[in-house]
Amino acid sequence: MSPIEALEFHPLTSDRLRDFENLFGPRGACGGCWCMYWRLSRRQFESQKGEENRMAMRELVDSGVVTGLLAYAGDKPIGWCALAPRDQYPALARSRIMKPVDEQPCWSVACLFVHKNSRKQSVATRLLSAAARYARSRGATILEGYPVEPKGKDIPPAFAWTGIPKAFIRAGFHECARRSPTRPIMRIMLDAGGELP
Repeated sequence: MSPIEALEFHPLTSDRLRDFENLFGPRGACGGCWCMYWRLSRRQFESQKGEENRMAMRELVDSGVVTGLLAYAGDKPIGWCALAPRDQYPALARSRIMKPVDEQPCWSVACLFVHKNSRKQSVATRLLSAAARYARSRGATILEGYPVEPKGKDIPPAFAWTGIPKAFIRAGFHECARRSPTRPIMRIMLDAGGELP
């Protein structure tokens, strides 16, 4: 069995911060984001791009907040899925396109990142399935995502950091709203008695 076939998934904790930072590289995955985009006001995010965002993520993790899951092939981190209760991402509520669908409490997948050498191997789909299992283990009943719909062709990974619908569908998610032609909102119901993909 190859390392990609035998992926393991672990919550990001303080002892795994170095793996997270190595996976994201010096640019913080994309433009100094460090997965803080949805957690901050636009002004604050722009003012602290780069090192300050990295330190903000470190502080969150060191405080005990689980901000997402890392995917490992052997001992090497190759993928990341940011997830948390939706209310931890205030920027989602301010979005015209991704504002709440209804009043039901849910968790959100805010970001998917797969190392360039491990793309096109279903890592994102497997991360989403692991995220659904993790969210359910923490009491969530709904997990929601906000993928980007390609317009007839592949889109550069830098523009698909919330994932693409195909990966969500393969992980058992279904479209529940669409306020933009290219931005469906997708959900999976985490019934405690049901089996997840």
